[in-house]
Amino acid sequence: MRSARPGPADEDLTARARIRDAAIHRFAVEGFGAPVRTVAADAGVSAGLVMHHFGSKENLRAECDAQVLATIRRLKQENVAIVAAGQSFFHRFAAVDENAPLVGYILRSMQDGSPLAREFIDHMVTDAVGYLQEGVAAGVIVPSRDDAARARYLTLSSLGALLLEVTLSPPSDPADLVGIVRTFFTNSYLPMMELFTEGFLTSRRTLDEYLQYVPEPGASNS
Repeated sequence: MRSARPGPADEDLTARARIRDAAIHRFAVEGFGAPVRTVAADAGVSAGLVMHHFGSKENLRAECDAQVLATIRRLKQENVAIVAAGQSFFHRFAAVDENAPLVGYILRSMQDGSPLAREFIDHMVTDAVGYLQEGVAAGVIVPSRDDAARARYLTLSSLGALLLEVTLSPPSDPADLVGIVRTFFTNSYLPMMELFTEGFLTSRRTLDEYLQYVPEPGASNS
């Protein structure tokens, strides 16, 4: 019978994941200027081992991007499934402490403004198209005339609100990721839920007038 102890390959993978997760948290707190040696110290490994696994800081950040995007995608899909099943997902707010580094990481990506950051946001928008379409198919989200445009607007408006919240009311402790997320939720969720569930205008007259002058997506210009 094989031993349950991990072999060298398993230990190698575990160290890689530990480094990646430590980097996500460190980048969320300190920004992408955080040195590799600090990430290594957080993960309890040497800087040389970080380079062994990732080759460069850029590669490490790319893997962090992929992990954050995959986690956000999973959480959004789970929320859609929970609502589609007629259940409340607000109990998931208890996981805010666990997911706070994701929000901090996204915030740092927006502040960074590099080509890699723009690519990261573009991936978020693309993923949003997918899980919004899943919500439409599940009957919990209203269909859109332009899936991509709606996904982009929702993504950028929510990220922009987060960035402005932190910029206009900077936290006394930038490392307090949980506090930053809780403040954002407290200030945003009631008005956001009102807009999403009750709407804002009392009729669709403005939309009908707009559509008279702007062709619907996919319509021929001829």
